[in-house]
Amino acid sequence: MSTSESWPKLPPIQTGIKGRCPRCGEGSIFDGFLKLKSGCTHCGLDYSFADPADGPAFFVICFGCVPAVAFAIWLEIAFTAPYWVHLVTTLPLILLTCIPILRPLKGWLVASQYFYKAEEGKLVTSETTSSESQT
Repeated sequence: MSTSESWPKLPPIQTGIKGRCPRCGEGSIFDGFLKLKSGCTHCGLDYSFADPADGPAFFVICFGCVPAVAFAIWLEIAFTAPYWVHLVTTLPLILLTCIPILRPLKGWLVASQYFYKAEEGKLVTSETTSSESQT
């Protein structure tokens, strides 16, 4: 294994969309459809830093579900469509605009966390700053 300096800085969009390791760009980050592996099989990067939480679902809801539901509402108001029409048009539209983009979005968010060295925020108080200055 090599040190972190020997790995090129790969853009998150390049590695994340493909579901590749954010450090080497070779190994896969997924173990299944959306479950993350524990680490890269190629370079050994530990994926414990990765926590995209509900980020992929949020983006899917905003950019996939909202337009699909708007279409369903328009279809209902404009044509008073029966349920079978919604079953044939709206349900596939919602599924096609939501499910396929979940994995690339999750990969992009994980790769972005690695690229930008994102980590959990920590509250800095006057007590912690004074104890750090004393050491």
